[in-house]
Amino acid sequence: MFVIIICMAIVLFMPMLAKVPLAYLMHKEGKYDNRHPRSQQNRLEGLGARAKAAHDNCFEAICFFAPTVLLVLALDAHTVYTAQLCIAFVLLRLIYLICYWCNWHIARSTVWVIAMGTIVAHFVLLLK
Repeated sequence: MFVIIICMAIVLFMPMLAKVPLAYLMHKEGKYDNRHPRSQQNRLEGLGARAKAAHDNCFEAICFFAPTVLLVLALDAHTVYTAQLCIAFVLLRLIYLICYWCNWHIARSTVWVIAMGTIVAHFVLLLK
């Protein structure tokens, strides 16, 4: 269960990791507009726009991962397989960020599908 909780924490804090290149690129634009950061982010192009999209997607991933893992824990259905699925999800999401930043769109989409497959796999295990 410890591994699952650590993975949950990583996924919950991953948007902060994804914010680092976004904040850097915002600052590089001239200065970080702390009064209107979203307006500044919406003006970014290229890598900046991809960094913003990757950051946003981290929040979206929480909406799939957290309820699934909480269900597994609530049902006391955690196994070595659920822990491995959680680790896989975290690693895939980190790879996903790299793919987004590097503009590897096909690899990014492939990694996204595989990561979502780990979520589906939790439910398959719950139904057994």
